[in-house]
Amino acid sequence: KKKQFINCRGKLLDLSTPVVMGILNVTPDSFYDGGKYNSEKDVLIQAEKMISEGAAIIDVGAVSTKPGAKDVTEEEEKKRLFPLLEKLIKEFPETNFSVDTYRSGVAEMAIDKGAAMINDISAGGFDERMFEVIAKYNVPYIIMHIKGTPQNMQKNPTYENVVKEIMFYFSEKISILKSMGINDIIIDPGFGFGKTVENNYEILKNLRGFETFGLPILVGVSRKSMINKVLSINPEDALNATTSLNTFALMNGANILRVHDVKEAVEAIKIIKMFS
Repeated sequence: KKKQFINCRGKLLDLSTPVVMGILNVTPDSFYDGGKYNSEKDVLIQAEKMISEGAAIIDVGAVSTKPGAKDVTEEEEKKRLFPLLEKLIKEFPETNFSVDTYRSGVAEMAIDKGAAMINDISAGGFDERMFEVIAKYNVPYIIMHIKGTPQNMQKNPTYENVVKEIMFYFSEKISILKSMGINDIIIDPGFGFGKTVENNYEILKNLRGFETFGLPILVGVSRKSMINKVLSINPEDALNATTSLNTFALMNGANILRVHDVKEAVEAIKIIKMFS
């Protein structure tokens, strides 16, 4: 049976009905909304919009991890992230803010400032201190599967069996985390992170298989190239197809939808609920 609750700063977040995580990129170069939310005012307006549309979590990221993204120093990441994160937490104290970072130093400061969870695209792979920080603060931790780094992951990803390989990766990470006393773990197969278009659909088709871990499953397909390449469209035109994929993911066990467009994802969840 899948774990239904995660503990966010002493409040239990119930995942027995799927929830939406809104994406808030405070980066100049994210693939879809880069540069859109750089001023404090824009960030607060966008956060308020997502909260009013029903986001249970807001994921704040200050480093783009799109394919071929430029490296950003830790100093730069902190400079982009913390003034805005502090404002957001002060302004919306009831909201669960997640911080999208693979650096333990950023994660630690974020938790100190009131972040409720950490979303790490590398599952501790890019910074060996990350697991220690998560264990010390005991916050929910999202582990994503990535092959390679954002700089090279889409050069030529190859797998014998993509689903098996990701399962093996998760089982290794989870056993280490559990041995450190970390129990609030969320798994994210990492759509688009070192995968071909076909790999992505193979993973989605086999999403139910990831329930063997008994952990909440996060799906992030919003406006990604696995949609755009199939339909020959731009990310700007990919909302409708994003909803199609999110619906499929919900029917196959997704607990958290990580999206740019909260309203539409919340609607998909309400519709799917009618079948249960």
